[in-house]
Amino acid sequence: MSDAERLGQTLVWLCGIASPTGEEGALCAALGERLGGVGLAAPVRRYASSLVVPVTRGTTGPRLALCGHLDVVPVEHDGPVRVEGDRLYGPGASDMKAGLALMLDLVEHDLAACAGVDLSLVFYAREEGPYLENELELVLGRDPELGSVELGVCLEPSDNRLSLGACGSVHAELVFHGRAAHSARPWLGDNAIHQAGALLSELGALPVRETIVDGLRYRTVTSATMAEGGRARNVVPDRFTLNLNHRFAPSESIEDAQRAIEQLVAGRAQITWRDLCPAAPPRSDHPLVAALAAAGVEGVDAKQGWTDVARFAQRGVPAVNFGPGLCAQAHQRNEWASLTKLEHGRTILARFLRAVGAGA
Repeated sequence: MSDAERLGQTLVWLCGIASPTGEEGALCAALGERLGGVGLAAPVRRYASSLVVPVTRGTTGPRLALCGHLDVVPVEHDGPVRVEGDRLYGPGASDMKAGLALMLDLVEHDLAACAGVDLSLVFYAREEGPYLENELELVLGRDPELGSVELGVCLEPSDNRLSLGACGSVHAELVFHGRAAHSARPWLGDNAIHQAGALLSELGALPVRETIVDGLRYRTVTSATMAEGGRARNVVPDRFTLNLNHRFAPSESIEDAQRAIEQLVAGRAQITWRDLCPAAPPRSDHPLVAALAAAGVEGVDAKQGWTDVARFAQRGVPAVNFGPGLCAQAHQRNEWASLTKLEHGRTILARFLRAVGAGA
């Protein structure tokens, strides 16, 4: 069969094993069993619902880690996992089981491409959930070899483009406190929802702030993403809650982001920090990053979203985003991946591994 057909079969297998966030155990076990039959440098290591796969060892080439999360965001699908022309439909097909298929195919069918590098695969759980529950942190903290990795490649969907860095993300819960009253006599109360009106108007008028880092354009944006308030149709609400999501450029710290939110809120609501995810620098000057850029990627740009490259960066390890999944398909109903993109991504990654393994 062709490379595209073989990759498609692997992706069908991956999409056929349900793995919503928090329920990755079955896929983790199936991958561990499947990889047990491959000629690896050492046994697979399991941490909770995550795996570290030592592919090659004892080389003079760079130490690399290819990383992909096992979990998917549950969305509706009109039909089973299937292939229609170039499209493979399935839960998490683009985000990010296409990337997992590429990783798996490399070790099952092209170990020669990996021979010149010291390579590990990392399959980890709970990426789509809260920052502190992400199991990559657990794996990086416990695995004895990952701390010396020279480059991490996160195979997040990027349309086979090299996406550098990552914007940071802060989620803040804002609570407006009022005083309840019957809605027939609102002057006896203080409407908590109305209190938020001025801030919501200001949020809607906030401009996108652009920052150039290493020649790449990152955008700082702030959005209200969830709201909850009121306990009956005829009661003036005494509490209104907003979730505020602030995305910030790699030139800023979490503390900078928190100060920006505090200045925006200006004491009008109680702030509780719910998720604090640091940004990551692009590291476009790193020779391994330059080698991947030269391996035939379909473009180089800034990563506007947050990914686990930031978790590597916190440990001083350069990391990049590169994967065959389609950004526009992530978390979509009837999500699909392109078999052409999958095959091309596999070619690019193998070319990169051969080049750096040969000392190019």
